[in-house]
Amino acid sequence: MTLSSLTAISPLDGRYFDKIISLSELTSELGLMRYRLQIEISWLEALANHPDITEAPPFTATMRRHLQDTLTHFSLEDAQTIKNIEATTNHDVKAIEYFLKMKCDHDTAYTPYIEFIHFACTSEDINNLSYALMIRDVKEKTLNPTLQTLEDTLTVFANDYAELAMLSRTHGQPATPTTLGKEFANIVHRLRRQRTGFNTLDILGKINGATGNFNAHAIAYPKVDWPVFSKNFVESLGLCYNSHTTQIEPHDFIAEHCHALARINTILIDAARDIWGYVALEYFTQKTKEGEIGSSAMPHKVNPIDFENAEGNLGIANALLEHFAAKLPISRWQRDLSDSTVLRNLGVAFAHSTLGYQSILKGLSKLQVNQHVITADLDNHWEILAEALQTVMRRHGIQQPYEKLKALTRGKKIDKTMLQEFIDSLELPQDVKQTLLNLTPGRYIGYADKLAKN
Repeated sequence: MTLSSLTAISPLDGRYFDKIISLSELTSELGLMRYRLQIEISWLEALANHPDITEAPPFTATMRRHLQDTLTHFSLEDAQTIKNIEATTNHDVKAIEYFLKMKCDHDTAYTPYIEFIHFACTSEDINNLSYALMIRDVKEKTLNPTLQTLEDTLTVFANDYAELAMLSRTHGQPATPTTLGKEFANIVHRLRRQRTGFNTLDILGKINGATGNFNAHAIAYPKVDWPVFSKNFVESLGLCYNSHTTQIEPHDFIAEHCHALARINTILIDAARDIWGYVALEYFTQKTKEGEIGSSAMPHKVNPIDFENAEGNLGIANALLEHFAAKLPISRWQRDLSDSTVLRNLGVAFAHSTLGYQSILKGLSKLQVNQHVITADLDNHWEILAEALQTVMRRHGIQQPYEKLKALTRGKKIDKTMLQEFIDSLELPQDVKQTLLNLTPGRYIGYADKLAKN
């Protein structure tokens, strides 16, 4: 069977591929090969630049340009060449080493450097740095830009509807009012806090040999300060150096990223469900598009599918992220390979997360605030002012205010007239009584409008 978007097992490579194509360039097999090649070339040049490694002198400008071109123009054909080599080696990182040697074999100028390719390295030295660069680039190029657009869009809702009073529902029951903008501001505030934590997490790397002790390095070049050299190399890649590891970088930083991203996703699942609910209450209507169908059986329907798709994709992403966080920091003794196939699925979690963010953005772009319904719902629930009344009664020493309001309102339909008659019966200062008589559900919003704008 021919592989196409219609025969792909994963919808990421089929139905949704056009939406996450930028991630394909970073997290695919080809993308991982490119990162591995980048590390091998960078390590080779770093060795050549060390004054005590005289057998590999510094690169000439021509050599540096050639190797950079090999990386810059890394192609699908190059990736296939590596796969062909791997078919023999049955080792993916060794195939990268042989590919780079093949690229250098054409010129005798590279002869002194051939056996310094992958010098004193284990495959994990290359892999951990490759995945670290991948995670960094995914954060910078895909996740953060999309999340920033989403945060900005939610902030617009928060500001535009900061003063639009709406009925709250605690336990699903009518409760003290808020404003529509304040509810969006709550999401923004939570999202911003988690994103700050996500973006301050270190991305770690190591390059210290078979069990993390520079054993082979020290034997070959005892005068080189390998821990310092290794630290400088890792930091030159824009990563943070992990000085103490076994053969593998222990992936704690990946677990931290997974947990942080899962918290972001959970906040957005919560938001998607709430907005879905407000669509159901008709607080929002949705823009229609010519030719689109909401239901195959009920022509009138405009389903909130974008928020439903977001919930599904973010749920899948979190299931994977939680597994990554639980599994990746665990390795038997100094090394096992159980992390290998798990790491290859990082891009899957990132892709489902991105699809979720895109779906929420699409859903938000369709929303139209139905102010008439929101206001009518609020005006239909005067009983929510019972909280205000009993609190004022407490201040002025009226006995059993909660119990009196409970008797008046609990499980009953209260209108403006009934509530005002109750207020008139209270022994309160006239100015306080007048304030309560002027109070309406729509005016009982506390600092909600100010909090939304701030």
